[in-house]
Amino acid sequence: MKALGLILAGGNNNRMRELSNKRAIAAMPVGGSFRCIDFALSNMSNSHIQKVAVLTQYNARSLNEHLSSSKWWDFGRKQGGLYVFTPTVTSDNSWWYRGTADAIYRNIDFLKRCHEPYVIITSGDCVYKMDYNEVLDYHISKKADITVVCRDMGPEEDDVCRFGIVRMNEDSRIVEFEEKPMVARSNTVSTGIYVIRRRALIEMLEKCAEEARWDFVTDILIRYKNLKRIYGYKMTGYWSNIATVESYYKTNMDFLKEDVRNYMFRSEPKIYSKIDDLPPAKYNTGSVVKNSLVSSGCILNSKVENSVLFKNVFVGKNCVIKNSIILNDVYIGDNTHIENCIVESRGTLNANTYYCGDNGVKVVVEHNERYVF
Repeated sequence: MKALGLILAGGNNNRMRELSNKRAIAAMPVGGSFRCIDFALSNMSNSHIQKVAVLTQYNARSLNEHLSSSKWWDFGRKQGGLYVFTPTVTSDNSWWYRGTADAIYRNIDFLKRCHEPYVIITSGDCVYKMDYNEVLDYHISKKADITVVCRDMGPEEDDVCRFGIVRMNEDSRIVEFEEKPMVARSNTVSTGIYVIRRRALIEMLEKCAEEARWDFVTDILIRYKNLKRIYGYKMTGYWSNIATVESYYKTNMDFLKEDVRNYMFRSEPKIYSKIDDLPPAKYNTGSVVKNSLVSSGCILNSKVENSVLFKNVFVGKNCVIKNSIILNDVYIGDNTHIENCIVESRGTLNANTYYCGDNGVKVVVEHNERYVF
């Protein structure tokens, strides 16, 4: 492969509310048995990119544990492999990463030691499938300095103002780029996936560092849009950013749709993740499950409808779970009603309790003492 991969996975977002209190957004569980970063890593592996670096920072413990073995994404190899970089204190710098450009610049020695001519940069908080070779071929054919992967958002999709908004001319060259504008003048958004020549990236990062500029979008893409040949590549197919509670809820609910589920899990190329040795889900007498994803290790005794249950969830008797997401290792006591909620992992919901998101999605965080089953 002519490119190496960089996955930016160190960010935090207050719009995730309690869900990001103990984990990075890239480590959020998705689709029952996956983490969000699995999609970027699988795309890298399926595109035959042999050298991938993951840049972590905020609440990185859960993410680092997930990445503790590179074999799950076929990066356990002699040449290349998976690298995990966290902020380190050096003789001349004790800062944490101050932005996306600074995060890459602080690991610029890695870029200088590599020999691949191109770099593919992506974020770890998006759910999608993509062959990066197609983007790279497009980048080369356009003789672009930077290629930004874009997507047209429909009227029913997320608020586009939380993304970078781009406008392109008839040759697909980007003529306007606004980062999170108050009013969007286009429905074409940047997906946070970029292709750039490695030496050009090194030069731009060093220039930014000299001028105390730290953000990749505002200090490189926007600042250089009239100086460099920056092109847009429009992707098709499913793509979702999970960086808000509402988008995270919607993304998981999308996996209840047969077409999305078949596209992600039953068609090539595959999405890979770290495997846990757990027994299959157990459905006891009294359990009724409709249009739901139920993961390994779950034990059900009640009604579950239009919901996603992650690993090791116990549901007591006479419970009702509707339109909800239950994260890993949750114990739900008898006679509990849950509707339009996201239940945080490792929580204990006492018997005879009621949780309902009446005005949007309710995030439930309960750490009661866990009783014997």
